Amino acid sequence: MKKLYYDSPGFENELRALADRPGYPPEIEPQVAAIIDDVRREGNAALVKYAAKFDRVELDPARFRVTDEEIDAAAALLSEREKKAIDTALSQVRDFALATVPRAWSASPRAGVMLGEKFTPMDRVGVYIPGGTAPLVSTVLHTAGIAGAAGVREIVAATPANREGKVHPAVLYAMRKAGVTEIYRLGGVYGVAALALGTESIRKVEKLVGPGNAYVTAAKKLLYGKVAIDMVAGPSEILVIADAEANPEFIAADLLSQAEHGSGLEQAVLVTTDRAMIDRVEAAFQRQKATLPKLATVERVEARGIFLIHVADLEQAARVASAYAPEHLEIQTANPEAVAAKITAAGAIFLGAWTPEAIGDFCAGPSHVLPTASSAHYFNGLETVSFFRRTSLVKYDEAALRREAGIVECFGEMESLAAHGRAGTIRVK
Repeated sequence: MKKLYYDSPGFENELRALADRPGYPPEIEPQVAAIIDDVRREGNAALVKYAAKFDRVELDPARFRVTDEEIDAAAALLSEREKKAIDTALSQVRDFALATVPRAWSASPRAGVMLGEKFTPMDRVGVYIPGGTAPLVSTVLHTAGIAGAAGVREIVAATPANREGKVHPAVLYAMRKAGVTEIYRLGGVYGVAALALGTESIRKVEKLVGPGNAYVTAAKKLLYGKVAIDMVAGPSEILVIADAEANPEFIAADLLSQAEHGSGLEQAVLVTTDRAMIDRVEAAFQRQKATLPKLATVERVEARGIFLIHVADLEQAARVASAYAPEHLEIQTANPEAVAAKITAAGAIFLGAWTPEAIGDFCAGPSHVLPTASSAHYFNGLETVSFFRRTSLVKYDEAALRREAGIVECFGEMESLAAHGRAGTIRVK
């Protein structure tokens, strides 16, 4: 855990270093590229090899796909409480997704001219659902649930199996409810490569979405171009802006919620205008940490990923947060909306003391697949429009073309594209 104070030497340099964090260690790229190349060349054989190597599960191509019988059996293993939680969260995620479906439109900005857009759902998308340290049931809803609301016909999921070759029953139940049409028990780099490239048993997808560890993130970056991706996102992170009235127990709980994710590369940051808050949050963090089952995981993050920062005022807090561009930004101040208005980059903003980031992880509505490692400066979180193709529409009548054919001809001359110019003028001369 590191403490930074705005009136200490080197403060600005420390902040710049914090903001300039990589999404994943660049030295892993050669290893990831080699796995992708194996899947490209060897297809199913590579998947069998890497399932045994990384997930310690013996698979043959006939067992890649989860059967309907396995999915049927999953529901019987869940309590009614678990099923209700999944069903309710899915309903709320879908409601938000449906409210944000892009709509076709057209307009006539000039006489004789019609311009517009249409949006067509993708045909086949892949969702990656991590399953290493924990079964991310909610990620199914925040990827496949949104794709289903967008009208995607084929939703293909990849997720790692345990050593017996089984997928967690809650994940399977959520996949069926969310409209997943194919489920493959394939994890990590080889799983996303199978979706992106295709093999003898798996047809490639058009777009690959969903979070993952550093290796999955690197794989998505390297596969971009063979397939569309949602974003290049690294380990999970949270930044909390707090004033003197904030509750240190709430803040500590929210910092710990990110620290327990499991890779050890997560970050949790407090930015506060109250110097005393730093020590109060640290004490609450230590008390609550001791009660958690994943103590070793939290302590790995604590050693290098927890930052408690004292700033002069909320203006500076907003600048620090915007430069950091966190995946999750909580604002626990007297007037959180006023602070949020000053934020220029964040994956998602959670306003007020009663809005923990965890509510966004599970059931609030917007997708929890969000940009990390400062990429919120140029990436958006996963959204309904992510699953659509956008096509512009243009229609001119004769009179409109006659008015603008001279412009076409002029640009053709400037750009040395005579045929372009003629395509406009031949119709009106």
